[in-house]
Amino acid sequence: MSESTQDVRRLKVVVADDQAAVREPLAAVLGLSEGIEVVAAAADGTEVLAAVAAGPVDVVLMDLRMPVMDGTEATRRLSEGHPEVAVVVLTTFADDDSILAALSAGARGYLTKNAGRQDIVRAIRAAAAGQAVLDREVQDRLLATVRTKPPAPARPLPGDLTPREREVLTLIGRGLPNRAIAEKLFISEATVKTHINNLFAKADIKDRADAVRRAIASGLA
Repeated sequence: MSESTQDVRRLKVVVADDQAAVREPLAAVLGLSEGIEVVAAAADGTEVLAAVAAGPVDVVLMDLRMPVMDGTEATRRLSEGHPEVAVVVLTTFADDDSILAALSAGARGYLTKNAGRQDIVRAIRAAAAGQAVLDREVQDRLLATVRTKPPAPARPLPGDLTPREREVLTLIGRGLPNRAIAEKLFISEATVKTHINNLFAKADIKDRADAVRRAIASGLA
């Protein structure tokens, strides 16, 4: 049993934060988490890009406000040059501009530094699996921002969405995470993820932020 556990590939993670007092303890704690290996700790965006180039890297846990190259620019460059590497933002900033800039640059997750270790680990694993994770404060701000902006012309949802997929999109639009969606629909989280993957493929939805926008624009949320 121990051999099979050791044979499972651990997710390779880069921790990026310009403050050593944050970066080093976070890297140490994450390194003790099952299934995660911290392969580098970076103080700015240039060090992140260098660590990814040296690779392999699965996920970057990215601070936003860093010298030399900030986290948003580093995220954009990773999205363009290394789309296989998922970025999860971990920052003290939850203002609208920071959230939208990071998500537009390609971040798959956005957490504030109020997040606990298990929340961070869960977000890393979800991002590596292609899922988006936004903490509740970020979801609420994103929903408020989308709802107060003049609506853009909505792309119609495809006609082949199943009733369940429309339900899932409605609940995403209301800001519910996968676990809450599963509880509300009395299905497993794995089934929710399957519906989301199918929904995103059919409707050409890029990420969870895009799903929120489409749900609202389509009158589902």
